[in-house]
Amino acid sequence: MQVGEAASIQRLSHVKHESCVTVRVEFLERLLSSMAKKVIIDCDPGIDDAVALIMALFDPRLEVVAITTCGGTVESDRCTQNVLGLLERLDPPRLPRVGAGTDPDDAPVSDNRFLHGEDGVGNVGFSPVQRQHLMNSDKLIADRIKADPENVSVLCLGPLTGLARAFARDPSIVEQVDKVIMVGGATNGIGDVTAAAEFNMHFDPTSASNIFRSATTKTLIPLEIVHQVTFDFNLLDCLPPKYTRAGGLLHAMIPHLFRSYRQNRAQETIALNAVLGVAYLVEPMLFGSEEHSVEVEELGELTRGATIIDRRPYAVNHRGMEIITRVDVEAVKDCVINGLKFAGQCTGGD
Repeated sequence: MQVGEAASIQRLSHVKHESCVTVRVEFLERLLSSMAKKVIIDCDPGIDDAVALIMALFDPRLEVVAITTCGGTVESDRCTQNVLGLLERLDPPRLPRVGAGTDPDDAPVSDNRFLHGEDGVGNVGFSPVQRQHLMNSDKLIADRIKADPENVSVLCLGPLTGLARAFARDPSIVEQVDKVIMVGGATNGIGDVTAAAEFNMHFDPTSASNIFRSATTKTLIPLEIVHQVTFDFNLLDCLPPKYTRAGGLLHAMIPHLFRSYRQNRAQETIALNAVLGVAYLVEPMLFGSEEHSVEVEELGELTRGATIIDRRPYAVNHRGMEIITRVDVEAVKDCVINGLKFAGQCTGGD
């Protein structure tokens, strides 16, 4: 064989190898895309909600088909602007539809600005984003579920106003939604906004009660599980670099939350409640659960929003709810940190 022929064969072999690698990578990307779980994220950003959105928008195991907002941490209009601002800054590979929520009729005067900042996301200073013809949250939820029945889950990170209105708007979707995952409630009776109630349930207990009583498949990640997965200052060293789009946002928001927890709660660690919802979606094996009948107190002066679990062994479980009762703390923290690092890589990182 001549030297020139050998070189040609070597070049051809190299090209063929690169071609095979490219085909293999493209095949894996298509496979991951086809296997991705479709999810609507209903939220009230909130720093922890914003962090959860950063994780979810870049995780190849999830297809975020819509982000809908509700009032809670701040008023609903501000929450919608926070979502639009995040999407504009992050520029994710797939841009989800955005639904604009409205506040419940009997929303309490209190909110969570004292922890999350005047704008709800650590005062990062999002410029106002104008979008024509934003759909209402409840209509968008109903439309996306009906478009792909039994394949779309709803991850609720805030009060349940939007989902309850969607179920009331079109009761047929109750049976068509794949699963509802809710981050909220306190099944041990120890709240965070009152002595008895967690913030999301306290903000709109009527909507929460309606969802709890619905026939859909439901999972609750309560406050006592969230409080097991806390982060210290070392989290700041694990975030993606500031020069990435995701890293720039995270380095602006999360230090604000550390300061707020220290000043308002005398705590050196923070809980990022919402990220557990995303971790559960992508790695459910890190959690353990029990099924119980659950109710939400709607009217109590001292117990508004309290989550009541019927643990009697002889109780008739006619309103079954999967309640997360165990969590692999270190594995979930790794899941969160790795998800944020990957988001950094997707937004200008190494």
